[in-house]
Amino acid sequence: MIPRTQGLYRRLITLALPIMGANLLQTLYNLADTYFLGFLGREAVSAPAVAFTIILFLVVFGMGFSMAATTLISQAKGKEDQEGIDFYASQIFVLMLALSVVMAAAGLVFTRPLLRLMQVPADVFPLVEAYLRIIFLGIPFMFVFFIYRGILQGVGNSITPFRIQLVTVIFNVAIDPLLIFGIGPFPAMGVEGAALATVIARITASAMSVPSLISGRYGVRIRREFLRPRRDAMRLISRIGFPTAFGQGVSALGFVVLQGVVNILGAAVIAAFGIGNRIIGIFMMPAMGLSQATAVIVGQSLGAKNLKEAKRGVSLSISTVLVFIGAGMTLTFFYGQHLVRFFIDDPEVIALGAEMFRIVSVSVVFYSLFMVINGAFQGGGDTKPIMVMNILRLWGFRVPFAYVAVLILEAGASGIWWSMFFSNLLVALGYIILYRTGRWSVQLDPDTI
Repeated sequence: MIPRTQGLYRRLITLALPIMGANLLQTLYNLADTYFLGFLGREAVSAPAVAFTIILFLVVFGMGFSMAATTLISQAKGKEDQEGIDFYASQIFVLMLALSVVMAAAGLVFTRPLLRLMQVPADVFPLVEAYLRIIFLGIPFMFVFFIYRGILQGVGNSITPFRIQLVTVIFNVAIDPLLIFGIGPFPAMGVEGAALATVIARITASAMSVPSLISGRYGVRIRREFLRPRRDAMRLISRIGFPTAFGQGVSALGFVVLQGVVNILGAAVIAAFGIGNRIIGIFMMPAMGLSQATAVIVGQSLGAKNLKEAKRGVSLSISTVLVFIGAGMTLTFFYGQHLVRFFIDDPEVIALGAEMFRIVSVSVVFYSLFMVINGAFQGGGDTKPIMVMNILRLWGFRVPFAYVAVLILEAGASGIWWSMFFSNLLVALGYIILYRTGRWSVQLDPDTI
């Protein structure tokens, strides 16, 4: 590896490792709930599984606009424009705060209709509803941390958000059993306790994040003169953030509909689907981290008008992610039942989870390529393909296939697993072809940012 490539690879990994860790810790919020609730039975452990799908539908809008922050701030960083960095950080901060309040209110109002739409079984319904109502109250605090992480990643700092998340996850895991089981002076709250622990941890994360954005400690500062929304900035932020947010939102709605199909099959399949997806999510952390690191590298390289470096960064990410995900999916393919057993000792759930891994694991390797290429399009500000591919993955492939397989062919849980396989494979192949056209590298003019 030549010295210049070594330096780029070091930057990539230095960015990606804390992002991987932060994403893993984010997953642990839900995994901690799943683990402790597993002691209360399959109905309790199904509550965060069903709730996660609905929460994802709401928060992906925030995540999409947070990624717009990374894109714009990284390109401003690439051309060494400090005022541009502070300006876009301030504008996105205001926008995200407003969005978070709207999303929290919408979640509280539409909880019951959504659960009915998803055909949540009667034995799980009240648990999911109780869990969601508490989680929705914490949405604004979750969004604050999304803002913080997106802004700092744009200037190339991924370690600070990781440190904050590490502290809050440890805190969350510590108070989870206290509130779930009623240890010491705490009441036994069950599912509601798990949700409350998560919200308290997110409040803590936001309280640790905001002061540094106000002080400018890490090379980016929220400035009072930039807090008033400006039409041209909001238009540019929306141009980059909305396609990603909309695509992920519609995709998340697809997950809600898919969860409805899963719910028809009963609590055992719900539990296997929820636990299996969380285990896959852990192994996908390298791909997610490398995707976000790739967005930063591409953004800064294109901001500096260095297309060759941007392409080299993408190639290095792809090579790296294949090593990580190949090892992880080999493990799930052969030993998936043991991973499921860690969360719940239910023979039926374990058998279903093992079957899921034997079918889905290979396709997850292709999906990891999809994730990394996403980073190239995000860093270049070309987010319409991200929208199209996210929608196509769920609504073009997965949901229709699952409906046919489960409701018409009566394939049971296997129909869900095969719908996941084909949707991952087909969308990854399409994205690879689209990446090779090079359109991602010419969508934003650095001189206009």
